[in-house]
Amino acid sequence: MAQRRKTRLRREARPARAATPQAGRAIPLRSMTEQALDSYFASLNGHAPGRLYDLVLREVEEPLFRAALDYAAGNQSRAAEILGINRGTLRKKLKTYGIPA
Repeated sequence: MAQRRKTRLRREARPARAATPQAGRAIPLRSMTEQALDSYFASLNGHAPGRLYDLVLREVEEPLFRAALDYAAGNQSRAAEILGINRGTLRKKLKTYGIPA
């Protein structure tokens, strides 16, 4: 079987993304993330970005853990299962973000 090669379009060559949902369809998380990153880079005004990976993790992890816990009605074992992580890892992250256990 032939191996597929991944290619990335340069930012200028990418088609414009819609800023709002079309025909009542929700914007996928990936699209929203791309829009947020595009906005972040545009706002740098020539300054160098710093620690972007850490910034994104901080912005995404806390609401992710809160949403999973809410969906699991506070059951940490179930929330960890939903997230696909170990319960101990979840408890450590909850402590890191100051989320009540």
